[in-house]
Amino acid sequence: MFAARKSTTGEWETFLGEFSDTLSDAAPRLLAISEQQSEIPRAEDKWSSKQIIGHLIDSAGNNHQRFVRAQFTDDLIFAGYQQNEWVRVEHFQEEPWRDLVQLWQLYNHHIRHIMKHAPEDTRTKLRQRHNLHQLASEQIKEDEPVTLEFFMRDYVDHMKKHLSQILAN
Repeated sequence: MFAARKSTTGEWETFLGEFSDTLSDAAPRLLAISEQQSEIPRAEDKWSSKQIIGHLIDSAGNNHQRFVRAQFTDDLIFAGYQQNEWVRVEHFQEEPWRDLVQLWQLYNHHIRHIMKHAPEDTRTKLRQRHNLHQLASEQIKEDEPVTLEFFMRDYVDHMKKHLSQILAN
């Protein structure tokens, strides 16, 4: 994925369709995981499936406002958040697995809706000022111009990586 790459309308529609398919395909597979299984950490000092989905809900919340704000600013400079601390204080282990999965799925349907309705010129506008070198999952240089579309695609890639951690078993 190139930070300054601009998709054609068809490529963007394909991406949005794949995002929707990811949500539709993953949700029933996640719901097939038992409550007990969802609470088991993947390894010592690693998150459980509940905590990973909780992290993805946090990511959705943080990126929701970023994707909206980016549509009326000239830069892509956003506050970060302390992921491990958020997961710790939210006590996802004590939430019902089904509720977490449904919240994750519905929140991401809304984010897809935001992405779909972002004007193409806004989504593909090159932004010189950004801090995505600190926020994006994909490595990017601080002085490399980026687009909102790059950040949106990075969000979905990040989500897919975490889903594969849960669904690989």
